[in-house]
Amino acid sequence: MKRSIIISILVIALLVVAGGCAPKSESAETPRILSVSGTGKITLAPDVAFINIGVQSRAETVAEALSQNSAQAQAVVKALTDLGVDPKDIQTSSFNIFPQQEMDEKGMPSRTIYLVDNTVYVKVKDLTKLGGMLDAVVKSGANSIHGITFDVQDKTAANSEARKLAVEDAYRQAQELAKAAGVTLGPVQSLNASSSYRPVPMYEGAAVGKLGGGDVPVAAGQLQLSVDVSITYQIK
Repeated sequence: MKRSIIISILVIALLVVAGGCAPKSESAETPRILSVSGTGKITLAPDVAFINIGVQSRAETVAEALSQNSAQAQAVVKALTDLGVDPKDIQTSSFNIFPQQEMDEKGMPSRTIYLVDNTVYVKVKDLTKLGGMLDAVVKSGANSIHGITFDVQDKTAANSEARKLAVEDAYRQAQELAKAAGVTLGPVQSLNASSSYRPVPMYEGAAVGKLGGGDVPVAAGQLQLSVDVSITYQIK
């Protein structure tokens, strides 16, 4: 009985040793890889603009300053709607009332003036009217334009095309590298993508003229959508 137990233990030990000495299979080997980056860029023409238009009024009383500001603000809104802006695209972004001390020639407080500042955020969908629109709101009472931002309302198709171009760019580079190294591309092991969106100045005269024939020159320029991808291929 003891002898059979000893033989069994020896057989198990031999099997363990044999397993440890067996050659590793190819599937356990670390796969060889090739990593590349690609970029896809799409240039877009803006089709919408966002503007902050402000009306600031000054008076010796709060009531008078508010009254003046209200009349000016209503005139500005009317000028916008008369030019086709949807009332839903006009939104108050800030409204402030604050006192301001005025000094005499001796540097002493002489009186208090009240300032009312009312700013509306406007979405303009017809860029052909933008130049004339800015001229109209200034004439109607707006005394501050805080900036114009151009954008594209629907970037779905552009994003898809930029992603496609980025992958094609990465694949082309991978093929060139694989050929130079004497290897063959295998399946994709990993893929990561990121996108960015920024305005690009446009210098062609046709693009920087006045929009809508108004007195205010506006350059819409162009916007550039960019997608970067990083792809890792297995190589053979």
